[in-house]
Amino acid sequence: MKIIVSLTDNRPEPWIEGLRAELPDAQIEAWKPGAAQADHAVVWAPPQQLLDEQPGLRGLFNIGAGVDALLKLRVPAHTRIVRLDDAGMSVQMAEYVCHTLIRHFREFDVYEADAREGRWSYRKPRLRRDFPVGIMGLGVLGERVAKAVAQFEFPVLGWSRSPKAIDGVKVFSGEAQFDEFLSSTRVLVNLLPLTEATRGILNRETLGKLRPGGYLISIARGAHLVEDDLIPMLDAGQLAGATLDVFQVEPLPAGHAFWRHPKITVTPHGSARTLREESITQIAGKIRAMEQGLPVSGVVDPVRGY
Repeated sequence: MKIIVSLTDNRPEPWIEGLRAELPDAQIEAWKPGAAQADHAVVWAPPQQLLDEQPGLRGLFNIGAGVDALLKLRVPAHTRIVRLDDAGMSVQMAEYVCHTLIRHFREFDVYEADAREGRWSYRKPRLRRDFPVGIMGLGVLGERVAKAVAQFEFPVLGWSRSPKAIDGVKVFSGEAQFDEFLSSTRVLVNLLPLTEATRGILNRETLGKLRPGGYLISIARGAHLVEDDLIPMLDAGQLAGATLDVFQVEPLPAGHAFWRHPKITVTPHGSARTLREESITQIAGKIRAMEQGLPVSGVVDPVRGY
């Protein structure tokens, strides 16, 4: 069995070393143009040339959960695209969302601003029941985030394309229940996969349906948000604020208005990072399962986009 590794903007050597330890009988090497045919590829944002030169690939294993970049490429019809199920990302997402939610709910940002000015101030306690949290996307990451938020006794709502059942979460599904989900939500967390159906889904119309004092936490893909719609809604008071971890252009350009807007918190696409050791173990397990003809989790449906 031969495996090639192509990781744009990442050093392949640590991944190759880890995969060799997990799959000692496999031939594993970094991909180079003109390489001999391989059975599987471990990739991050690979060039189209790799896929054109490797028509016999059985598995294309992405080192992240999002596969939107791969779906833009011409992938052989018989090649299965496989994403990570979790590999340590869901707990990071839960940490990020809970931190951001509590910072906003407890108005710690206001306390920070007052402290910088030397002001000793109090804020009137707010009620959790007035801050229902809506999670868009209830896959592995979304479900973990929803359960973590519920531990802090906020009302938790969830929305997905197909029906789900999660203890402690009021779940909505499909287009028919989307508006009801939005109008019941005050803090909106986006964890949807990026597809043609979800591109631009965070816009003036959808965000305008949130409960008064709505707050956005955007941590999936920058293309979900229509950026030009956000600042006017913040300035008009339609939204109370936003924390953004993903953007249309990354790194976020130095002169971008999001950097200096007082109601926007910017983080550099760090809400959850791939943990290499956990990811290598998971990918190796998926490759072994595929080689043995066993079910493989995380296989992407190209039509749905996830």
